[in-house]
Amino acid sequence: MKRFITGVFSCAAMSLMIGLCVPVANAKVVKVTLTAMESDVVIDNRGTKYPAWTYDGMIPGKLVRATVGDQIDVTLINLKTNKKSHSIDFHAAEVDMLNEFGSVRPGHNRHFVFKAGRAGVYMYHCASNPLAEHIARGMFGVIIIDPKRFSKAYPKPDREYVLVQSQFFPDADNVVDMVENRGWTHALINGKPFNFDPIHDGNSTRALMSKPGERVRIFFVNANINMPVSFHPVAGIWDRVYVNGNPDNVLKNVQTYGVPVAGASTFDLVSPAGRSTNNALIDHTMSAEMRGASTLLINVPGADPGMGKGDKILIR
Repeated sequence: MKRFITGVFSCAAMSLMIGLCVPVANAKVVKVTLTAMESDVVIDNRGTKYPAWTYDGMIPGKLVRATVGDQIDVTLINLKTNKKSHSIDFHAAEVDMLNEFGSVRPGHNRHFVFKAGRAGVYMYHCASNPLAEHIARGMFGVIIIDPKRFSKAYPKPDREYVLVQSQFFPDADNVVDMVENRGWTHALINGKPFNFDPIHDGNSTRALMSKPGERVRIFFVNANINMPVSFHPVAGIWDRVYVNGNPDNVLKNVQTYGVPVAGASTFDLVSPAGRSTNNALIDHTMSAEMRGASTLLINVPGADPGMGKGDKILIR
């Protein structure tokens, strides 16, 4: 198919084939700099600190977003004040693991470029040994590779949110317990248990928001060490589930969908248009839900118009 040219005639022709006309994005270079940091971070809504290993001091790391065809230009910096070697493994990359994903010693950097070849939502994480410890202590994040256009199968959402679930092991140096799945005390959503659920945690002050009838798109990543997630919208049904976040892998009208360890999928929820409602987006695995894997989505006419847009997509 010839490159789409923006214009009234072109839009009319294209809309017959794909259902919705939007400009084709030109390929670009997306520069990503990640700095490995070994430092304390706040790990709950009470302000408790934890000796984390992170990218840029945040759990999860910064959101990386590109479009199919873009070049992702990555620089990993391992501070000379760190004690451990660190690395970066992008699940969206098709490269040489012994080269691009190799460990970087303190005081050194690594630079590489890869092409965003397949649409989806992907995890990235540190791949240095011991792998379980580097991920459990916070070295993970999300990269979204958008398709070049929306379509009837993959409509434009009204709001978007990124949610990352992970297990919290308070004994940060106990790799054996991490591998054996012992000793984890909380399920974290974007770095904290009940991060957006003031119903279950009185110290939580935030929730996700939308207006009644809006299409809310959740980019969900399972950064657990050992446990799959049964992602379910309480008082709702997933209108669409895009396996691995790819528009070609669409399921409709799904109550609960499993996300494997180190996997990700995209979930669309459309609330009733005629009334205010609330949903809890939970891991229906009760050992996780009751330890923090619950997020409140409030659907009200007065919803903050900025929530779920711009820089308010990945909220910590």
